Amino acid sequence: MGYRTGTTAPPEAPGGATPPGTAGTKRAAPDAAELRRRARRSRRYRRDLRWSPYLCVSPFLLFFLAFGLFPLLYTGWASLHRVELTDPAHMEWVGLRNYTRLWDDEFFWNALRNTFTIGVLSTVPQLAMALGIAHLLNHRLRASMFWRVAILTPYATSIAAATLVFALIFGRDHGMVNWALGQAGVDAVDWQNGHWSAQLAVSTIVIWRWTGYNALIYLAAMQAVPRDLYEAAALDGATRWQQFRHVTIPSLRPTILFTVVVSTIGATQLFGEPLLFGSGAGASGGSDHQYQTLGLYLYEQGWVNLHLGRASAIAWAMFLILLLIAAVNWSIARRLRKSQ
Repeated sequence: MGYRTGTTAPPEAPGGATPPGTAGTKRAAPDAAELRRRARRSRRYRRDLRWSPYLCVSPFLLFFLAFGLFPLLYTGWASLHRVELTDPAHMEWVGLRNYTRLWDDEFFWNALRNTFTIGVLSTVPQLAMALGIAHLLNHRLRASMFWRVAILTPYATSIAAATLVFALIFGRDHGMVNWALGQAGVDAVDWQNGHWSAQLAVSTIVIWRWTGYNALIYLAAMQAVPRDLYEAAALDGATRWQQFRHVTIPSLRPTILFTVVVSTIGATQLFGEPLLFGSGAGASGGSDHQYQTLGLYLYEQGWVNLHLGRASAIAWAMFLILLLIAAVNWSIARRLRKSQ
């Protein structure tokens, strides 16, 4: 009827108008209200994209300001005053007197020496044992998952429970350690009242609790070492010990440095183990302050002697020591990066 074969004429709307939805229909231009709505949505999207990350981290920032930054600044302010814990609202300005008194305070230097010696006695064997345990776990063992969980068990144990058990083990009269020494023909040791013996006993508690934790850190780093390095060393005739010395240890240098710094910071803040180790010694750290650490001395000044200003000065002295440790860590890490 006037159409070519194989084609279909488009339907016509009444009156000859093109029906809506056909290809020839042009979209109507958005009106002013629609443009305003689109602009508002665009602004909301840009604001959401810009401020939503800050909103997500705001709970952490609020808690940090309330329980981190404010106590730090308030402690620094209190360290410049004479203030007692019984009346913390009354402050008397003394300037740097609390710090100068620390310089001449033999108990502060004794606590600093004890903190250093206990830190060395606990950190060095702890990290060496953790490295050896991680090396063993890095090879194929039966029930490897069981052993990994087992070595982490001391870390999950309460400090109070572990320290009280070790206090019984190192008991003078009925302790298991003195019983074993007696079987070997060695006289009993007064672990709690001796100088080096008490520090060695406290260090043993720290070693027992943190060795497994550091071993898992080393294990994770070892599993990231490329296997091609071990295969190349084996082809060159290197033994397991030589592979450990020349492949594993160099690859773990950043991790070893990290654990050394973290363990040093933990040793500087050591508190629970020496507090609970001595029977009735409390914050004094033994009858002759033989294992009183900086944390114990801070507690003794602030919550036993009630000198909040002196305790605040000790806290800031510990903070400065930690900053010094962080600076040494940064310097060593920078040299390691340059040597690679």
